[in-house]
Amino acid sequence: MAGRTTVGKGPRSRYAPDRGLTTRMVTTMFLIGLVYVVFVGVLLAVLRGSWPIILVIAGGLFIVQFWFSDRIAAFSMGAREVTPEQAPELHGAVDRICALADMPKPRVAIADSDVPNAFAVGRNEKTALVCATTGLLRRLEPEELEGVLAHELSHVAHRDVAVMTIASFLGVLAGVMTRVAVWGGFGRPDSSRDPNAAIAMLLIPVVSAAVYVLSFLLTRLLSRYRELSADRAAAMLTGRPSALASALTKVTGEMAAIPTRDLRKAEPFNAFWFAPAFSSKESLSRLLSSHPTLEQRLDQLGRLSAQLGRP
Repeated sequence: MAGRTTVGKGPRSRYAPDRGLTTRMVTTMFLIGLVYVVFVGVLLAVLRGSWPIILVIAGGLFIVQFWFSDRIAAFSMGAREVTPEQAPELHGAVDRICALADMPKPRVAIADSDVPNAFAVGRNEKTALVCATTGLLRRLEPEELEGVLAHELSHVAHRDVAVMTIASFLGVLAGVMTRVAVWGGFGRPDSSRDPNAAIAMLLIPVVSAAVYVLSFLLTRLLSRYRELSADRAAAMLTGRPSALASALTKVTGEMAAIPTRDLRKAEPFNAFWFAPAFSSKESLSRLLSSHPTLEQRLDQLGRLSAQLGRP
């Protein structure tokens, strides 16, 4: 197909490549992997007699996280796959963006929620799913909707969805392994015979907490950059930064009118959403947000409009 480059020689779609994003993804994966090795090493050293169980649990969690996390996330956010007959306008917008980007069409879904938002999940282009909420479809104009979908599909094209999925694995593993070690008690030495055993066991929750914090901070730093990258790629692809800026302003502004209970349901999945949902102004998630501020995103889109000569 014209315009498509070969695998390994450049981007697989017409989305503008982002070397900064690629560098950050590689760096994040390297650091996450390094911390992961240290974490498993500490567990093996402390729980010397239980290394087979540790390796089985670690491997099993990785498989579940990598192969099924996208389905779990989509299900948790209420995504329901729809056909072109059921959602012709949404499918039409996705078709136009995919044709413009020269990329395979993902599965298309709708989430029955008044929270105006969208997300994309999937390990690669073949397993990708893009979802819009009923609240988003009801509020946005066609050009605004295409801007949001172009943003979400850029995550798929740049493969940062898969990287975020893997990067978040270590925090999950740290929490599970801590529970197993502390409350399960497998392989625990007799502290009455070994005075160092109790101290060694205390290292597990301490190291796990440190691992979780490092994993969280690394993924948050990557997440904020990838959102700016997706805004930039979508604006360049569609040639309409103002439409995406309008969608951002509208979606963010409408959040204030959403019931708190609905925002609380959406808040745990902020890393996936087009725009973050916050249940209160004092939310800790706002301080450690997975997204840059609205001002930062609009400022970038304003500069792109000037470069493209668009209003």
